[in-house]
Amino acid sequence: MRAPGRSPRESPRGGSGPRPQGTRAAALTARKGLVGRDSPWAPAPQCPGGAPGPRGNRHSWWPLLLLCLLPGTCPLKAANAFKPNILLIMADDLGIGDLGCYGNSTLRTPNIDRLAEEGVRLTQHLAAAPLCTPSRSSFLTGRHSFRSGMEAHDGYRALQWNGASGGLPENETTFARILQQQGYATGLIGKWHQGVNCESRTDHCHHPLNHGFDYFYGMPFTLVNDCDPDRPPEVDATTRAKLWLSTQMAALAVLTIAVGKVCGLISVSWKVVLGAASLVFLFFVSWYASFGFVRRWNCILMRNHDVTEQPMDLERTTSHMLREAVSYIERNKHQPFLLFLSLLHVHIPLVTTKQFLGKSQHGLYGDNVEEMDWLVGEVLNAIEENGLKNTTFTYFTSDHGGHLEARDERGQLGGWNGIFRGGKGMGGWEGGIRVPGIFRWPGVLPAGRVIHEPTSLMDVFPTVVQLGGGEVPQDRVIDGRSLVPLLRGAAEHSAHEFLFHYCGKYLHAARWHEKDSGRLWKVHYMTPRFHPKGAGACYGRGVCPCSGDGVTQHSPPLLFELSRDPSEARPLSPGSEPLYHMVVAQVGEAVEQHRKTLSPVPTQFSLSNIIWKPWLQPCCGTFPFCACGQDGDHSET
Repeated sequence: MRAPGRSPRESPRGGSGPRPQGTRAAALTARKGLVGRDSPWAPAPQCPGGAPGPRGNRHSWWPLLLLCLLPGTCPLKAANAFKPNILLIMADDLGIGDLGCYGNSTLRTPNIDRLAEEGVRLTQHLAAAPLCTPSRSSFLTGRHSFRSGMEAHDGYRALQWNGASGGLPENETTFARILQQQGYATGLIGKWHQGVNCESRTDHCHHPLNHGFDYFYGMPFTLVNDCDPDRPPEVDATTRAKLWLSTQMAALAVLTIAVGKVCGLISVSWKVVLGAASLVFLFFVSWYASFGFVRRWNCILMRNHDVTEQPMDLERTTSHMLREAVSYIERNKHQPFLLFLSLLHVHIPLVTTKQFLGKSQHGLYGDNVEEMDWLVGEVLNAIEENGLKNTTFTYFTSDHGGHLEARDERGQLGGWNGIFRGGKGMGGWEGGIRVPGIFRWPGVLPAGRVIHEPTSLMDVFPTVVQLGGGEVPQDRVIDGRSLVPLLRGAAEHSAHEFLFHYCGKYLHAARWHEKDSGRLWKVHYMTPRFHPKGAGACYGRGVCPCSGDGVTQHSPPLLFELSRDPSEARPLSPGSEPLYHMVVAQVGEAVEQHRKTLSPVPTQFSLSNIIWKPWLQPCCGTFPFCACGQDGDHSET
């Protein structure tokens, strides 16, 4: 990984993995002459005209120009002839207020800011869920995560283990699967967190390669504090502490009985003492086999179906991800490709290389954000150096809001959500679900445009499918709406009139975009109880709960007008808002209609699906002696 001041051409261009065979002549010809002007996104005209782009070839315009002379053929032929590359970049736990283009003046994010200057920026872009696993499920499928069973039912709200059986069901259709069917090379580099196996260590039923990606390099799980030996435990830390306390108490009881036996104070046989000691030992082994080796079981890297690093070397992870992303772009530059770059930044434990440590004004978190921006810049440089800038549709976002409760003795380890209330884990408040939304396609999308319409991460699914020439599935509910008309300026308003905001399986809030008046209403049915009282988050616990004693039920519901009060600081009442009852009734009716679209599905987060199962654990080497480095040898890293 090169230092920030070196030439882009000195950045690594290595990488391994299978090289796709063959190129698509038609797609290559289209790339040489088109700058997106003849795609279905182009505002006008449908037939090519004017000079080609910087890397264009004038002669490649003539076949399409001749086609345009045949009545009715140009739009269809042009649309089929040109398929752009698609680069989707998703940060992890990034707050919308952490970027310069969204108002931050103290963190340096020049590359992402430049992406916004050269493209379209959305100011009301919303995650469908406030936690990693369900949010990413919705992003991949264009559907609320509970439709796939990828939401909590009063229990775990995200996948906890690589060796668990829960995950994105095989019958779900991702945008990668549809684009793969359209001839795209489809790659995922980075975080997956949608499960791995179902019944055996190698069935890979939830694996990216079983969901439309033909290349995968990265973490099948997610970064957690357990990945860093110097950090306190994170995965099920409360349960782990209770189990350790129970083990100590049981061991102390057995020891007391043994001492009593030796001193003649207790009349029991040694067989009973040994039997009790054996039970305590078995209890300890049963839970320590998983919780005692979280780093080895969860913090691994895979290339396609093979584990390449177990446990992973955190200091080298950023360079690995960059190398793989650049290599993937270079390997597939002569055919249409979809690359989903799912960043590990800026999730705790905030692994940051030495070049960026201590460089920001906001401690380790700020250092990690600035390193993330540099990494994004390197990938964008690779796109430009390979002559793909004008033929690549690029998108940047985060999976949900910043993690307010992430702190240690040195200070804040989570992001900043700007003026918006709440954060990660909160399904209703804006800070948990409002995320960056930046789109760039030079020559097709207007540079510097800002759109203030409600949109969703779920909208990327139909947008990308339309862009790649595919069709949205008709056999299931798709909650996303194509952003094509909005981004190209053909539509003034978002296709969403209502959006519904869940925390686990519970509907916490809903919004209504009153398009005729431009007013944007938000109704809260439940809100988390902050701790301590008056704080802006649930400090002392990982994230705020979705139900039970941890939430407040609102009857009548809270009402805010986001168009005037985006910080949700001034709840309206019948006395202060004449339309209060009308708005609450209108949103309530929409909620009822929405609930009619719901149907029961098997939950992927049930206890049986969420617990660690040794026979499902990905492993390089012989289980349980799983260990290997990037060179593939079975040795400790």
